[in-house]
Amino acid sequence: MLDSWFLWALLAAVFAALTAIFAKLGLVGVNSDYATLIRTAMILVVLGGFVAATDKWTDPTTLSPRVWVFLALSALATGVSWVCYFRALQIGEASQVAAVDKASVLLVAVFAVLLLGERPSLKDWLGIALVAAGVLVLAWRR
Repeated sequence: MLDSWFLWALLAAVFAALTAIFAKLGLVGVNSDYATLIRTAMILVVLGGFVAATDKWTDPTTLSPRVWVFLALSALATGVSWVCYFRALQIGEASQVAAVDKASVLLVAVFAVLLLGERPSLKDWLGIALVAAGVLVLAWRR
């Protein structure tokens, strides 16, 4: 069960939901960019402790340049995403911001097809389309 991608993805969704709620509560009286910096520093400490505690540390100089490039690009994308997400949370409702943020589901599918050569099934595309439809409903002006 611990090697199930679905279990880990479900746990990621639970913690992402808690992230939105805790962030919204934590953004009261603080600039969203500064809050993102504080959160990022805390994540670094927590993950450093986790890697050390689980004995997963390896010499970073042994990683290939390709690994470094793509991890750096991922870090940049994550940082920009977090800045945008926290700004949206500061001015919008958490339930709406988090739902619209899930438009990333559609974008991941499109990028995975274009860049990774993945081929989602018709059932997968139906689920992705339903998520996209939900985002459009939420973005629709009242």
